Amino acid sequence: MAVDNKAWEELSILDPSDVCQRTEVQYNPQKGEYSLKSFNSEFLISPVKREINPSPESDHRWLHGIEELFNISAIQYLIKAKCAGPSKKLVNPGDLKGGDIFFRGSHILPLDTLAQRYRKSPQDFLLAGELLGGKALSFGDASVELGPFPRIPVTLILWKEDEEFPPRMSLLFDSTADQHLPIDVLWSIAIITIRALHCI
Repeated sequence: MAVDNKAWEELSILDPSDVCQRTEVQYNPQKGEYSLKSFNSEFLISPVKREINPSPESDHRWLHGIEELFNISAIQYLIKAKCAGPSKKLVNPGDLKGGDIFFRGSHILPLDTLAQRYRKSPQDFLLAGELLGGKALSFGDASVELGPFPRIPVTLILWKEDEEFPPRMSLLFDSTADQHLPIDVLWSIAIITIRALHCI
């Protein structure tokens, strides 16, 4: 599943100054490409060449296996994101418009698997978040805010395993997330974030 031609065409006719203002990306008019920061990496997006490539200096190990999902989400972000900052109010994905998708069949987020990985090691979880360019928060036993895209922060909260309870992991969006992107793209961004934490 690659970025379709329609999406590339839609991006190519947009005013780069408007795209940059809405999405907090940079644009190089000489090269005709956008520079998008995702986690700890920079990606160069060329509507003319219809290519998305990590910059040579970026550590993009986390991208392994999710390249196509990332590419599709990145293009949709450039096309659709709005010029609006975060509310700083965290919400469960199910509370967003159309958020019931997160509780259906194959769309259920694999948070249990991530919780198992870090069940006894909150510090390792925080280190993984730091390696992805995230910042530690004060929720649960460990929590981190990550930046898959500039206007779409994602917060993950870990409760470690103890004698009474298994480990748990929660994923939260800023309440403005569905103002920027449709729910299917937000689901993709959630998957990208979870897999990045697995791969780092």
